[in-house]
Amino acid sequence: MHPSTARLQWLGVFTFGGHFIFGWLWGQALPQPYELFSVRVVLALTGLLLLHPRVNRDLQSKTSVWVYGLIFWLQLPLFFGWMFLMNEGNKVWLASVCSMILIYFHITDWRLASLGCITGFAVAAGLFLLTGTQQTWVGIEPENLTLIGFALGMSLMLGMSGANLRRVRLINTLSTMGVMAHELRTPLATVNLVGDVLRGLAQHDVPEPKRKKLEELAQRLQNLVRSMNRQIDTQISNAQLLRLPRPTAHLTAFELVQDVLGQYPFRSPRERECVQLALEEDFGFLGSRAQFSQVLVNLIKNAMHALAASGDAPKPGDLRVEVTVKDGLGRIVVTDKGTGIPLQKQHRIFEPFFSLQSSVGNGLGLTFCKNVVEASDGRLLLQSQPGHGASFTIVLPLRDERAPFIPPTSTH
Repeated sequence: MHPSTARLQWLGVFTFGGHFIFGWLWGQALPQPYELFSVRVVLALTGLLLLHPRVNRDLQSKTSVWVYGLIFWLQLPLFFGWMFLMNEGNKVWLASVCSMILIYFHITDWRLASLGCITGFAVAAGLFLLTGTQQTWVGIEPENLTLIGFALGMSLMLGMSGANLRRVRLINTLSTMGVMAHELRTPLATVNLVGDVLRGLAQHDVPEPKRKKLEELAQRLQNLVRSMNRQIDTQISNAQLLRLPRPTAHLTAFELVQDVLGQYPFRSPRERECVQLALEEDFGFLGSRAQFSQVLVNLIKNAMHALAASGDAPKPGDLRVEVTVKDGLGRIVVTDKGTGIPLQKQHRIFEPFFSLQSSVGNGLGLTFCKNVVEASDGRLLLQSQPGHGASFTIVLPLRDERAPFIPPTSTH
C-alpha cells in the first residue's frame, strides 16, 4: 500500500476501533480462550500514535518509519502469533493468522513483512514457552502450520510479483521516453545550424544595430539548443534510472557549480542576479560530470519555478548555492526563498512521475537527481517549510585530496 498521511490516519482509526470490536466479538459474542480486554486496549491505543502529526506528516522521517513498523509488528505477527499458540491453533486463530499475513504484506514492503513475520512468530513462540501454561505444541495440528506456510508463500509471491511488475512498467516507460528524447537531437541540430547561419550573416557588412540583433538571436537559439540537449541527456539517463553506472571521474564541487551557473540559460539579467554562489570549503568527489551537471540544472530550475510561483520579483540572494564540508562530508546546498513544498507531499518528492507542477515536467527530475547522487554513495536531502522556501542538500563522501581551504566568499 502506498504510504500517505491520509492512509496512516485511516490505519490509526481502524487500529483503534478494530481492537475494541474484535475484543467484544471474541470476548463476548463468540468467546475465545485467553482473550484479554486489557491487551486489546493497549494495542488499540497504539493506533492513536498514527494520528499524531509528528508520525503521519513526514513519512520519510526515522520517527515515522520506526513507529509505523513497530506498531504493526506488535499487533500483527507478534500478537496474532502468540494468540494462535495460546489457543492451540484453533479455527478462529488459524483463519486470523492467515488473514493477518495477507494484511501485513499489503500494508508494508514484502521484505519488511517477511522479516517481521519471522521475528514476530519467533518472539511469540518464546513468550508462549515462558508463560508456563499447560498449553503444548501437541494441540497445534500440522495441517494448520501448512496452511500458515501456504499463506506466507502466497503473500511473498504476490509481493515480489507486484514489485517486479512495477519495476518492469517503470523500465518500459523510461526506455520509451529515452528513445523519444534521442530522436529530438536531429531537429535540434538543424536549429543549431540556423544559429550558425545567423552568426555568419552578422559578420557581413550590416549595420551595427542589425549585427547585434543577429548575434543576440543566434546566441538565444544556441543557448536553447544546449538547454534542450541537457534535457535530452536527462531523459536518456532516466531511461537507465534503475541501473546508473558507478562513477569513476574525479570532480571538484566548486568548479562544477561555477560551470553550471555560467552556462545556465537564465531568462533575464534579474534572474541571473538573484543567484548567490558561496564557497566555504571546496571538496572533490567521484561522479559523472554530465550527470551531476544535470542534477544541479534540475535543482536550479526547480528553485527558479518556486521563486516565480511566489509572485515576487527575484532579488539577489533569493537563490543561494553553497559549497562546504561538514562532518567529514562534502555538501552542495541549493536554497531558494520560493513557495516551499507542502508537508504532506514532501515524502513523495523523489518518487518517479510525481510532480508538484502538473502542467510542467514529467516528475522524473528529482528522481534522476536522487539516483545520480546515490550512485556516488551520497544522499539528497530536503528541508522545506511551506511559504518559506526549500533547501536541497547534496551530501557526498570525499574521494580525493580535499581542495585547499579558501576563505568564505560570495559572488553573484
